Amino acid sequence: MDKDSSNSTDPSGSSGSVLKRERVREHLLGLIDIRRPGDAIPSERTLCATLEVSRPTLRAAVDELVATGLLVREHGRGMFVAPAKITQELAADEASFAMRQAAGHWSGRILEHSTVQAGARIGRRLRISPGAHLLYIARLRLVDGAPMAIEHLHIPADLVPALTPAELEAGDLYEHLRNHHGVYVHEAQQSIEPTVVNEAEAGLLDVPLLSPALLIERLTTDSTGRPVEYVHSVYRGDRYRIVSRLALGVPPGSGRPGAHHPGIPPGDLGRRAVITSTTTGDVHTGP
Repeated sequence: MDKDSSNSTDPSGSSGSVLKRERVREHLLGLIDIRRPGDAIPSERTLCATLEVSRPTLRAAVDELVATGLLVREHGRGMFVAPAKITQELAADEASFAMRQAAGHWSGRILEHSTVQAGARIGRRLRISPGAHLLYIARLRLVDGAPMAIEHLHIPADLVPALTPAELEAGDLYEHLRNHHGVYVHEAQQSIEPTVVNEAEAGLLDVPLLSPALLIERLTTDSTGRPVEYVHSVYRGDRYRIVSRLALGVPPGSGRPGAHHPGIPPGDLGRRAVITSTTTGDVHTGP
């Protein structure tokens, strides 16, 4: 992502390495998106020259994607797209899903606020041109004053031409979009998977390097089905967890075969079971 430096904010003084890692990460993810499992990606030398970054910076980003199962290294051969992950839906088609606010008092601190080009990968997700402008916001989320997560938000610039850092810190983003910009958020598709923090993230979250974390990605649409936000966030694994409440039952007259649900062995629910789930964020108060 090419940042418009005249429109950026860095109040923390510590976000530079996070933003550089983000640019490298997005480029690598874009390469993975357009390749198949087993395909090679360019060499470290080529990538360093293309991105104008040092080899340690590139290797740190590659290490992260190797650790999360998106890339594999083969000694003497190079780097390749990893085998596809098995994706498990949390609930059946007819089930309900609700995300509630986690415990504690949540607040935010803006690390970066700038206008960037969407690029191919994020442009595909938001269904906009790669050259279209986005509002990019990186913010540190805190609970009761303690760092909990780093969020990277991407919003089409034409939806929120006047959104300021002060407005972002004032309260709920979706409420603000509705009340001040006429954007009515309707639903979102979200994925959650384990990861580890890199050096820059560890510094901002006040945890050791390579500490466990949760990578949460979300694509939000409005009441017309138009994508209005793409977010990926890194949450501390030592203090944040996701809890699902599962209602297990056999609806009358249902002919739908049973499926494998997270944590429940195949076949345990019979052939006509359905799961309704409610997912809640749960902040740990510490050991």
